[in-house]
Amino acid sequence: MNKKTKKIASIFIGLILLNILNQSFYKRFDFTENKRYTLSETTKNILTKVKEPLYISVYLEGDFPSEFKRLQLETKQYLEEVAAVNKLIKINFINPDNLRERLIKKGMMPSQLTVEEAGKLSEAIIFPWAEISFKNKANKVSLLPNAIVASEDEQLEKAIENLEYCFSNAIHAISKTSEKKVAVLTGNGELNDIYIYSFLSEVAKKHKLAKFTLDSVATNAAQTLTDISTLDLAIIAKPTEKFTEKEKFLLDQFITNGGKTLWMIDNVQAEQDSLLKEGKLLAYPRDLALTDLLFSYGVRINTHLIKDLYAAKIPLATGNIGNQTQFKNIEWFYHPLVNGNPNHEITKNIAPVRLQFVSAIDTLKNNLKKTPLLTSSLLTKKVGTPTIVELQSIAEKVNEKEYTDGSQLFAVLLEGNFKSAYKNRIKPFETNLYEEKFIKNKMIVIADGDVGKNQLLKEQPFDLNRDKWTNETFGNKDFLLNCISFLLDDDGLMKLRNKTLKIKTLNKQKAYKERSFWQSLNVVLPILVLFIFGFIFNYLRKRKYTL
Repeated sequence: MNKKTKKIASIFIGLILLNILNQSFYKRFDFTENKRYTLSETTKNILTKVKEPLYISVYLEGDFPSEFKRLQLETKQYLEEVAAVNKLIKINFINPDNLRERLIKKGMMPSQLTVEEAGKLSEAIIFPWAEISFKNKANKVSLLPNAIVASEDEQLEKAIENLEYCFSNAIHAISKTSEKKVAVLTGNGELNDIYIYSFLSEVAKKHKLAKFTLDSVATNAAQTLTDISTLDLAIIAKPTEKFTEKEKFLLDQFITNGGKTLWMIDNVQAEQDSLLKEGKLLAYPRDLALTDLLFSYGVRINTHLIKDLYAAKIPLATGNIGNQTQFKNIEWFYHPLVNGNPNHEITKNIAPVRLQFVSAIDTLKNNLKKTPLLTSSLLTKKVGTPTIVELQSIAEKVNEKEYTDGSQLFAVLLEGNFKSAYKNRIKPFETNLYEEKFIKNKMIVIADGDVGKNQLLKEQPFDLNRDKWTNETFGNKDFLLNCISFLLDDDGLMKLRNKTLKIKTLNKQKAYKERSFWQSLNVVLPILVLFIFGFIFNYLRKRKYTL
């Protein structure tokens, strides 16, 4: 065998070995500045627990604006990383044009976008949704966050930031083998089911949800405590009746035995329905007897009302045209429109939350970590109670000099080692479950009972995130669902919501103005380079071979 044959054989064997190695070892490299294609350990743990085929259908296919082709590309690249971790996960991109009615029936509503291309504005409709199927279950994933944004570019940036959380959360929810137990407490005049249906129906999709009445505390308190201690989280949604000492001790021991709590408390009696019917109402402090219990955890809900110049609107009759009453949507300062903490995973990238007749929260020093979640604008005014609130006050001229009470706290997260409020006190009843403290517990206190109350349309629950009269969109449901997810999160999923990316985008106006220059450059420059190369090549060739 000559040297040439040996060389060819060596190359051939080398190629075969490289191919074998390529099939045996697989590694992807993320060279992006912010490592946006690198999956977190939380996501990898969730993906590796999927033991049967899981299908992801993405409806970002077809002809749509260039900005959302970027979202399509980012989604494809992200899901390729997901599929690389677990081969049981199958990805499919589908054009939704022939499936629109079916998708809408499933609750996947299209988004209508105003897009600027080539200096012109145009309308486009896309379905920014994905659907995950596992065994006999299905889960939909929204690829566009429900947030107030300044531009399409910002919306795109937030959508890409949210990709990992959206898919990881949905895959975890559909493939997990056990469910957390969530209870809605009743027995103290809480909201009826129909008024919290929009919120709770979403909770029920992820967790075991049931009612839990405190009525039995009066007759068999110890057994009631044993029963409630099997739950993971309790929701207290706008109680209106006073809590007894036994009921408060039961809640205290639920917390010091590890139970999570979501409090939605109105400390002032003031109902919007009464105001619209009568034109005025008497707002007065509501005695729920919870002040000492919450005080022991480091929070106090005040009994004044907050007016905020940054507020939601209510519809008011302004006159008649013929037999038709004319309505106008006017800002009602007793309904603050509040922003979430942009640095916390519960409230990052959510739309403003509408509150109704809300009081402020004071925080007190103790060993618990307190994180503000919802705060007002700086232009606020405290209104002491009791007071008469009149609807006609909406027509009064606003004097900004009166709104100088600054930012107010309306929702707070408490984390840490919770101590019993009944330590060194007489216990209302005896129990073997008594604990003085619990390490690393969490609770959220919201100073508005109506934050989770949905409206009714034709006696049916209306979407909590919208107002049926003004058609304004809010972040109430997203906020509450994030609260539930955070309180029950043992896998670190919610931390993925804090992922921050900086997507570099073109300056559209500048690109449009300079389009002729860049088009010409892209056409002329390659031809010029090719001409220069050909000229030099021919010159050198002639010089070399000319005698």
